[in-house]
Amino acid sequence: MLGKIRIVLVETSHPGNIGGVARAMKNMKLDRLYLVSPKIFPSADATSRASGADEILAAARVCDSLQEAIADCTLVFGASARDRTLSWPTLTVRDCAQMIVLNADFTNVAIVFGRENSGLTNQELDLCHFLLRIPCNPDFSSLNLATAVQVVGYELFVAGEKQQEPCDPETNHETLATSEQMEMFYQHLHQALIDVGFMHPDKSKSIMRRLRRIYNRSQLDSKEVDILRGILRMSQGNKCNE
Repeated sequence: MLGKIRIVLVETSHPGNIGGVARAMKNMKLDRLYLVSPKIFPSADATSRASGADEILAAARVCDSLQEAIADCTLVFGASARDRTLSWPTLTVRDCAQMIVLNADFTNVAIVFGRENSGLTNQELDLCHFLLRIPCNPDFSSLNLATAVQVVGYELFVAGEKQQEPCDPETNHETLATSEQMEMFYQHLHQALIDVGFMHPDKSKSIMRRLRRIYNRSQLDSKEVDILRGILRMSQGNKCNE
């Protein structure tokens, strides 16, 4: 299970935090580290803070965008300590771990952590299926990056240890749509809603964000996405023929 889980760090400003995260990951048998536009990497500070988790740093994949880092993932969790004006489907770390246990043998999972000072943007959370929250003191809810990864890693480790015999993939549902497939669907949906006159191009951000929440909660599989895109193409064709 743990081998299917990647930790994604977005625009980490201090390389020492990357090393601290690598150490926390190795403690909990996580080894897939993705870095989105880190300010400094590789770095001696990262190696020093890793305290022996050098192989995780050496294998870390550096990406230019969050979309690239999660393109082949079918479950994406965005960690955030900040409340948002528009609510996202939210899970505690323990609930997140239990959900991953049911899926991670057969799919790639990403857990995304934002910048040390500002976390993830709303646009980045749009790419996530669930908002991940670590319950803590509401008067002091900001966790050190490596500490947050350690807490999440611990729950994943415990859930993995308790996991019973894995589900037979032959009895599972169809393969869930990847993040890349969902982004292509959202782009198609956005254009289709404009083409049929439902939405104005300049006033679509709020509507699209709510639609993302609906479809992300549904956890569409690949065939379902193909069906929906077929409906969109038909709707666009009918509009052009009017």
